[in-house]
Amino acid sequence: PSTMSFSEAEVQSARGAWEKMFVDAEDNGTAVLVRMFTEHPDTKSYFTHFKGMDSAEEMKQSDQVRGHGKKVFTAINDMVQHLDNTEAFLGILNPLGQKHATQLKIDPKNFRIICDIILQLMEEKFGGDCKASFEKVTNEICTHLTNIYKEAGW
Repeated sequence: PSTMSFSEAEVQSARGAWEKMFVDAEDNGTAVLVRMFTEHPDTKSYFTHFKGMDSAEEMKQSDQVRGHGKKVFTAINDMVQHLDNTEAFLGILNPLGQKHATQLKIDPKNFRIICDIILQLMEEKFGGDCKASFEKVTNEICTHLTNIYKEAGW
């Protein structure tokens, strides 16, 4: 089984960086999704109820976009609490990855897109150090998701 190698210091700084984002989970989660849908319009095709929305303003106001943004941020928040416990971390990530691979059939490249946008937003709001201390977390998430997809026969 793959383990994650976060030092205590890395865990602390990643959590500190993430806390700044999670304080406004719904707004920041929404901002990330809106940017993804705007810059990568093909990602909208997975969300039937977002398909007809073209303006960022319209997306920002949508309860569904806001709800999903908050959901994404809450899931990441749960993972961030377990950076020092691979088993618990994967306990959250595995079912999510399974669902996206088998039920929702989301192309795994979209996870990298969303993680990159989260890092961009962190840098814009809180600077490069904040982004740097969270980069390893997004890499872990994407790496493990890729493995889950492989196992699911993607």
